[in-house]
Amino acid sequence: MCIGTPMKILHCEPGSATAVGRGRTERLNMLMVGDLPPGSWVLAFQGAAMRPMTADEAAQTDAALDALEAVLAGGSTDAHFSDLIGREPQLPAHLRASLPGAKP
Repeated sequence: MCIGTPMKILHCEPGSATAVGRGRTERLNMLMVGDLPPGSWVLAFQGAAMRPMTADEAAQTDAALDALEAVLAGGSTDAHFSDLIGREPQLPAHLRASLPGAKP
């Protein structure tokens, strides 16, 4: 399984950047996404920035990775997905439209 991690750009030079995330600092290849200013978030995988991320996306991805670590340690995911606890999941609008009886 391939799992990328959110990383925040600390310093960027042409083609590469120093970034921090999930307790480590890495040198990232930036050729796929271009040079980004310090403070930008990227999804990193195997030493390369794969795509830019918003701060909210980075926080959600970090929460999902924390949940994965909790499950692997035998714990619960409830604290990591508090926005999903106690509510019925909703289909995206494009799928709701295809349900029987849905209004166009």
